[in-house]
Amino acid sequence: MQANVQINGFTAPGFEAVHESFADNFARSEEHGAGFAVILDGEVIVDLHGGWVDRAATRPWDAGTIVPVYSATKGISALILAMAIEALPAGYDTPVAEVWPEFAAHGKEAVTIGEVASHQAGLPGFTSEIDPALWLDPPACAAALAGLAPMWPPGSAHGYHPLTWGYLVGEIVARITGRTLGTILREDITSPLGIDFRIGLPATEHARVADMLRPKALAPLGEITPPRRAAFLTKWSAPDRGGAIWREIEIPSANGHGTASAVATLYNAYATTGLIGGKRLMRPGSFAALTTPRTDGPDLVLPMTTRFGAGIMHNNLKAFGPFDDGLGHCGWGGSLAIASPSRGLTCAYVMNRQSSSLVGDPRAVRLAEAVAGCL
Repeated sequence: MQANVQINGFTAPGFEAVHESFADNFARSEEHGAGFAVILDGEVIVDLHGGWVDRAATRPWDAGTIVPVYSATKGISALILAMAIEALPAGYDTPVAEVWPEFAAHGKEAVTIGEVASHQAGLPGFTSEIDPALWLDPPACAAALAGLAPMWPPGSAHGYHPLTWGYLVGEIVARITGRTLGTILREDITSPLGIDFRIGLPATEHARVADMLRPKALAPLGEITPPRRAAFLTKWSAPDRGGAIWREIEIPSANGHGTASAVATLYNAYATTGLIGGKRLMRPGSFAALTTPRTDGPDLVLPMTTRFGAGIMHNNLKAFGPFDDGLGHCGWGGSLAIASPSRGLTCAYVMNRQSSSLVGDPRAVRLAEAVAGCL
């Protein structure tokens, strides 16, 4: 194990193998700092953390350390979207332009909220050069996306929208509710229930954020097609990530910050038909509409077959461990949250040493397999 790394937290009897797997990730020198949490039938049975917050390895990772979970934010944002669309008679089948008229540009007038949420809108990135600072102004970025022509006929195929998804969904939620997505999350869920997770992190909380150690290699994207280039590979395909402004604005696809236990608590809604801490977020029909697969096939952006509900991923690739009914989402560099409704189980992994894995980071998969072995 790395020198002086201490694993802290709680492991319920019978789940010692999970503690061993977590410690083993450090022993392999694959971690710098990390957290892992497991909820089973509403009870926290694992809540572990260890390693270091800072690059110099002088500040231990503690129970209050938070970290950005990147695209694992999407599964949480998808819950807020599901709550918001309950106000619409047609729900996810509502054309986006009905609530956001400017979105109708370039033939997008029939694109539905469900198609946007399941990565079918054909807007994975900007094909023409933009100032990367546009990403740091969500309303302006959403307006720019609304004015784009889609890269494929919406609804005819799907391709992962790594960043744009959050600006589109965030604007849709704001148009429906009059509040931002992060505000709804904070005011209606995390603050009342004491969950340590924010989309839009105030400056007063920045000192708790762990330093991120970026991956040393690019993710394996396969053939570089126009949608992949727009999504990932232009000099304007992402903002400067990790600065104060990036943390403070709301990017519902990418900049949620929290602890492993907070992420697990929120994703536990996927194991309980939309309940968190006894609070029902949505009607059962809305939960079914959120989680039912809307796409299943070759992804035009990710080099793999993907299956999406309205913003939540299905475990068709077994990237979430050995849970056939797994619902979850991966985040850039390795973070992962998964829920198994049939097992009443939720797991969340966060870390600050990022890998180049696109989905199914081996560290997280080993932890999920260890959990499964203890059930």
